[in-house]
Amino acid sequence: MMSVTTSQENIQNPPQEYDGSSNMCLELALEGERLCKAGDCRAGVAFFQAAIQAGTDDLRTLSAIYSQLGNAYFYLGDYNKAMQYHKHDLTLARTMGDKLGEAKSSGNLGNTLKVMGKFDEAIVCCKRHLELSRELNDKLSEGRALYNLGNVYHAKGKHIGRVGQKDPGEFSDEVKECLQEAVTYYQENLQLMRDIGDVAAQGRACGNLGNTYYLLGDFGQAITYHEERLAIARQFGDKAAERRAHSNLGNSHIFMGQFEEAAHHYKRTLALAQELGDQAIEAQACYSLGNTYTLLRDYETAIEYHLRHLLIAQNLNDRVGEGRACWSLGNAHASLGHHEKALNFASKHLEISKELSDQMGEATAKMNVADLKRILNLPDSPEVRDEVLPLKTPSKMDQHLHRVRRESMEQLSLIKLTPDGKGTGVPATQPKAGTPAKGEDDDSFFDLLSRFQSKRMDDQRCSLSVKNNNKENKNVTNLPKNEGPEDLFDMITGMQSKRMDEQRVELPTLPGLEARSLRHLSESRNNSSVPDDNFLDQLVRCQNSRLDDQRSPLPAPSVDAETDPRPPVRSGATVPDEDFFSLIMRFQSGRMDDQRAAVPRASNRLTNGSLPQSNGVEDVKKLPKKK
Repeated sequence: MMSVTTSQENIQNPPQEYDGSSNMCLELALEGERLCKAGDCRAGVAFFQAAIQAGTDDLRTLSAIYSQLGNAYFYLGDYNKAMQYHKHDLTLARTMGDKLGEAKSSGNLGNTLKVMGKFDEAIVCCKRHLELSRELNDKLSEGRALYNLGNVYHAKGKHIGRVGQKDPGEFSDEVKECLQEAVTYYQENLQLMRDIGDVAAQGRACGNLGNTYYLLGDFGQAITYHEERLAIARQFGDKAAERRAHSNLGNSHIFMGQFEEAAHHYKRTLALAQELGDQAIEAQACYSLGNTYTLLRDYETAIEYHLRHLLIAQNLNDRVGEGRACWSLGNAHASLGHHEKALNFASKHLEISKELSDQMGEATAKMNVADLKRILNLPDSPEVRDEVLPLKTPSKMDQHLHRVRRESMEQLSLIKLTPDGKGTGVPATQPKAGTPAKGEDDDSFFDLLSRFQSKRMDDQRCSLSVKNNNKENKNVTNLPKNEGPEDLFDMITGMQSKRMDEQRVELPTLPGLEARSLRHLSESRNNSSVPDDNFLDQLVRCQNSRLDDQRSPLPAPSVDAETDPRPPVRSGATVPDEDFFSLIMRFQSGRMDDQRAAVPRASNRLTNGSLPQSNGVEDVKKLPKKK
């Protein structure tokens, strides 16, 4: 693998045996491609940029460079530049009349726009990809287009539904429509992959369908597709995909109320995470197991797994995960009657929530601390006693402003002058004693308007006067005499010529394209810009079929529906996005209290308090992030 420094040195001191800029451009591009495939994308980008500086007059070579640059920038997370070069690639493909190239560049551009959150534009690009693929009868390209469209609709649905605390199946109609569209395209992709016998692609489609049905609340269907995904992952020995499938199956079984099955899958997730050496996923599995055993009322085992989660979170310096572990441990110890230990963990949870400015977590921790101190007959601290308040209470000033604003609207009799007020025939407010007559009211309104708006109205007046010899008019605009239609056309030409120029379309400027006339570009579109035989021979030897193949897939395994089934939000590394607070509230609202019969009634809030949001992490919202 060539380092970035070495690559830059090679660019600064290129070999001298090149016969022309086109050959140099191609050789630099080949080296950039080799570096990107070796994993050194930054050095590869440097070579591609050097190839563009060398320039070439061959549109196909330049198109391949644009495509590779777009993919490289996508790998590096610079999505704006990735979008820019994929757009250049699309422009060249259309200029050459290359429908296959246009299909691939449209798909790449659509995926980039999806990651940038521009879902509607991404849908347009992906549908164009699908249309061209079907026109060319290219089944592989059609499968990619269907897969990409499913991902875009899935991502759009997650983006719209990420606001608020919603469980799977409880999203708005708009979110459900997007997810149903995603299901449609994923199922078409799955059927096509079965027809052509691509088993690996079938596994990806099954994972996507499982996650989408999970969000729709159809957990039975989700389990069916995740089990098929698990079987295919085992067939290929894909440990990472197998681990994701087990985790997704555990989440689905939780919502089905099948806690023993969920625990089985989470244990397999833990074993695979240890085998893969992924500590963050290992901690997430421990957290999920701790919550699952809480649902099973096996609090000793739950504490054991939560302690393992806490230890890994501390080793990884994950304060969010550490706070969540303390919260869970406090609840578990309280359920066993270990109130002193519970108070210790609740106090630690309060400390971390304050450090992270987590208002929801801080409020929950304060309630738990107050309840535990009452159980232990300890005095409440003033801070906890005074600050355990609703998270958002309107202040007196807000109420006063609302009341003033309300009264001012009630006294606004001028609303009857609006078209709505006139149309109804009913005044906006009831006339009071001493209210002026209608004509007087209108006059006062216009007087008021004149006082406040006179300057603005004067500023908007257009002064037009005919030129004469009066001194008062010596600086006013000259008007042409009405001598006939020719003068009128001259005046229109003078006024509009600049605007017409601004609306003219210019040929796009593409980096790396050597200076060529508009006539030559037009001929290249009609004649496919055929290069000479020597160049074609060299291109075939060097690139064979890679110029087209290298533009097909986008390196985005972490942004499709299978590997990222929930909206991207900030989370602790050791806390799975799919945690269990809403599940505990749903299944355990009364059961955990039953275990604490001797505890005073006020302590019920200990397990019913809201789970800290931890930088925006929603409970029982998302599947764990995967690689």
